[in-house]
Amino acid sequence: MRVYVPELGREIRVGLEIKSKQGTYSATSGYSTRNGAKEDHVKQCVCYSIMYDVDYYVILYVNASKKAWAMPDADIEKYPDIAAFGLHITDEMRGEMLDHFAGIVDAADKGEPPTLDLDKWLFLDFKRAVSLSLSDDEVDALRRKVAAIMKSSLPDWKKRGPAEALADIERIRAEEAESQTKEAA
Repeated sequence: MRVYVPELGREIRVGLEIKSKQGTYSATSGYSTRNGAKEDHVKQCVCYSIMYDVDYYVILYVNASKKAWAMPDADIEKYPDIAAFGLHITDEMRGEMLDHFAGIVDAADKGEPPTLDLDKWLFLDFKRAVSLSLSDDEVDALRRKVAAIMKSSLPDWKKRGPAEALADIERIRAEEAESQTKEAA
């Protein structure tokens, strides 16, 4: 725990980012949160700090999933409903984030799209456009990657996302091919 004692009269702006957890009651357990806030959530707060001139954030995870409605005190302590993390955002963190975005703009200017991350497919808003923009070689590479994941020792829930993403991509591409065939006939 870090305690911050500001100089007299100094105004401190603190942001609050609330994240809901609903998949499992253990999402806010001490074990699950042992490494602190998730990296993507920290990056999100760094972006907000740039936008809103805020140096400190509290990331609050609220867990709506319950092991049981009536739990012993030991389980309540082990699986709390909330977990909070304090974040001091430095100029170095902001610089790294801005460099990251500059790299994205540079890659876009060069026409070099990033490699598709199948783990982020679920929340991708442009599934159809991405699916249709992939070359056959890129789809083959995704098939090999998913095959390797499926053979790995990863838990089933980690395998499911990439497999479902690939299935979506193949379905979208097949539907488009069928549509093109019908239009040509």
